[in-house]
Amino acid sequence: MTGVLARIVAATREEVARRRSAVPEAEIERAANSREDHRPFAAALVADPGVAVIAEYKRRSPSAGTIGESAPLDEVVAAYERGGAAALSILTEGPHFGGSLADLEHARSASALPLLRKDFIVDRYQLLESRAAGADAVLLIVGALDRGELASLYREALTGGLEVLVEVHDRPELALAAELGATLIGVNNRDLHDFSVDVGRTRQLLGEMPAGTVVVSESGFERRAQVEQLAELGVDAVLVGEALMRAPDTEAAVRGLAALGPRS
Repeated sequence: MTGVLARIVAATREEVARRRSAVPEAEIERAANSREDHRPFAAALVADPGVAVIAEYKRRSPSAGTIGESAPLDEVVAAYERGGAAALSILTEGPHFGGSLADLEHARSASALPLLRKDFIVDRYQLLESRAAGADAVLLIVGALDRGELASLYREALTGGLEVLVEVHDRPELALAAELGATLIGVNNRDLHDFSVDVGRTRQLLGEMPAGTVVVSESGFERRAQVEQLAELGVDAVLVGEALMRAPDTEAAVRGLAALGPRS
């Protein structure tokens, strides 16, 4: 692990340690176990014909700078829902992306859509936080974890009632996701080591996806034509954040993607 990803993961481990010292794990676990409602995440992505849209709320990023720090979360996620998004992604990482668990809780109240906690999950404590704050699914980034951590967190998440979007960006990482038995796999078109983007990365890996996998293509979408090409190849969903957050009409921007035709 190198570059930006290594720095973010190191900062995340320090931040988790700080939060654990402030709020004991047992207390977070009680809150997580008290939650009974679950909105199916993966099922929402394949419920209707066409490419589903996972619409992301994020304030800023290391590569793009400020994106939508002044955009009220409740207004944005309501527009996402009206526009036809199948699910929401809420970026909760603080130091680099300006997010928080409060954003996740707020989104839970503002929308009826299933929620993905988008963060750099490296510790069981974060899984408990996710469940307690209202997440239905979490992201596990293969490139941010060693094999043992990945397997342990994957099992813990499922046991704790969370669905898991396993994120890969190359063939070795996809092989590890398949080894886990992951059925929901995201291909990040953004290389988290240097933040370069290549939408073709999804196309390169599609043929090696395990049978029955729900495939999500993440990052780098600026034009409808890009999504149409992936639709023709059989991608189930796209995760889009920056383009939607910057759009002058958020609802219309989502609708333009969510209205794509049947998957092949």
